[in-house]
Amino acid sequence: MPDISVAKSYGTPAIKAGGKLLMRVKDADTAVLMCPIEEKEFLFESAPAIYYETDHYKGWPSLLVRLGAISDEELRLRMENAFRFKAPRKLVKAWESGT
Repeated sequence: MPDISVAKSYGTPAIKAGGKLLMRVKDADTAVLMCPIEEKEFLFESAPAIYYETDHYKGWPSLLVRLGAISDEELRLRMENAFRFKAPRKLVKAWESGT
């Protein structure tokens, strides 16, 4: 994915694309992952051991990820989806076209 950077968000390490937040560390066991609101419920129901939310995250386009429970393959898929969701359109088009 193009223009990926490591930065800080709320004082914790974060991954951004084109300056847009994709994921950040919440604590040693948890990450906050950007996700369209309409996909959140599906993920909670299909993989409750991995994905959840607290009241603080209700209504926001993000969900909590149990880092010890998610496979590398699943995490890669979620990061790709976060990139498509949050990165500037120009970056998404370049990545999807392979340029």
